[in-house]
Amino acid sequence: MTLLQKTSLVLLLLLGASLRLLDLTDPPLDFQPSRQLRNSLVARNIYISMLPAVPEEQIQLADSFARSVGKYEPPVIETLVAWSYLLTGGENYAAPRVFATFFWILAALALFDLMRRATSPNAALLALAYFLVLPFSVQASRSFQPDPLMTSAFVLGVYFLYRWSEEQLWKWALLAALFFSLAAFVKIVIAFFIGAAAAALVIFTLGKNFWKSTQVWSMAFLMVAPAFIYYIALNDGRSTEYFFAWTLALLKLISSPTFYADWLGFLGGIFGLTALFAGIAGAFLAAPRLRVLILSLWAGYFLYGMTLPFQMYTHSYYHIQLIPIIALGLAAALHPLTESSARQTFVWRGAFAALAVVVVGYQAYAARSVLLAESFRHEPAFWAQIAEQIPPEAKVLALTQDYGYRLMLFGWRKVALFPLSTELAQVRNGGVDSAARFDDLAADKDYFLVTAFGQLDKQPALKKILAEYPVAAQGDGYILYQLKK
Repeated sequence: MTLLQKTSLVLLLLLGASLRLLDLTDPPLDFQPSRQLRNSLVARNIYISMLPAVPEEQIQLADSFARSVGKYEPPVIETLVAWSYLLTGGENYAAPRVFATFFWILAALALFDLMRRATSPNAALLALAYFLVLPFSVQASRSFQPDPLMTSAFVLGVYFLYRWSEEQLWKWALLAALFFSLAAFVKIVIAFFIGAAAAALVIFTLGKNFWKSTQVWSMAFLMVAPAFIYYIALNDGRSTEYFFAWTLALLKLISSPTFYADWLGFLGGIFGLTALFAGIAGAFLAAPRLRVLILSLWAGYFLYGMTLPFQMYTHSYYHIQLIPIIALGLAAALHPLTESSARQTFVWRGAFAALAVVVVGYQAYAARSVLLAESFRHEPAFWAQIAEQIPPEAKVLALTQDYGYRLMLFGWRKVALFPLSTELAQVRNGGVDSAARFDDLAADKDYFLVTAFGQLDKQPALKKILAEYPVAAQGDGYILYQLKK
């Protein structure tokens, strides 16, 4: 690599890190708030359990919050964040973002070296810019949830698997297995991608006699064992529950052409259809080893989408794994372009480089603008104010955002949830007339809290029922109805 290429790499990494560290102390509501709040509640519980002198009531309350959010993955990132709370003197919103940024930049280094080896440094730099400054990448990769760590470990695993395919050395085999194992342990859904990539590159490298390789069997065991022990041996009930709730119950979606159109349209909104299709096309232009890798990753993604169909067009963070996959394809697609540019005169090479800088700069500015567009610093005080309006022993039914997690995290109060009118409810059972169940749901409750007024407008029958009850407290953004005298 030339000095200019090395300098460009450093500047890109610094740019990617600085974007992710913007607005560090803003509450975790900037991206997929329900998921970030969930992790915050789990991290708080772990942190409080480590403190030497905490009132028993507070310990029990934090534990009840953590248990109420569900436990589908091991609390890896939450534990790291909790330890950072202990070392820095208390809960803060910066720690998860710093950890996630660190992991993503490590993955960026591995991804760049893979792309450089398979294409060229210039093509790798342009594709790395996509990986680092795409607005969705910036938002998703700094969020407090398992997905950034899962994806970063996955990228490192892919890198070492590629190196193993080139040289068949034990060190690459063990490193690939280690990082793939970590990725699957952090969140099991990455197994579709890991399995497809590992199978494809092993067969590409060793052919039909792959089963004779000690390295292959060692990699397979190390990759599978931790996730199998946690998700299958120790938490079979949770895994089965998730499978029935999110796969079998929604599998009917894949029979509709509308599902695939919605899926593609959703991806276009996140990644840009031009980049998406260029990333796919790059597989056909890549060298054989890289082509096999990219196509296998896309095959894994398709199987993943068939297993979790509802999330494919509703949950953006379920597609974070596609960021490095598209980048790999872009490197291959851009390679002929950068090679052609290198043969031009100094003036035209400069013009090409200037255009690349403008595009990267625009994307970075867009990512920055998204992060700074809205501040959530008022939220903790708002939810604490609501909590103060509710008597300590009162039982509350609520029509509220994010499963009541905001009130748990910022107000230390837990409420029972009134059903929301959502697309998921419509898909699963055609919708439910929740107002008809009001008496049953509110039978032992003292108050009804409304903070999700958009949801209230979607349920006019509920609105009519609540109008018959006196208002116990009201403020900008909430109404608390008194159900019992």
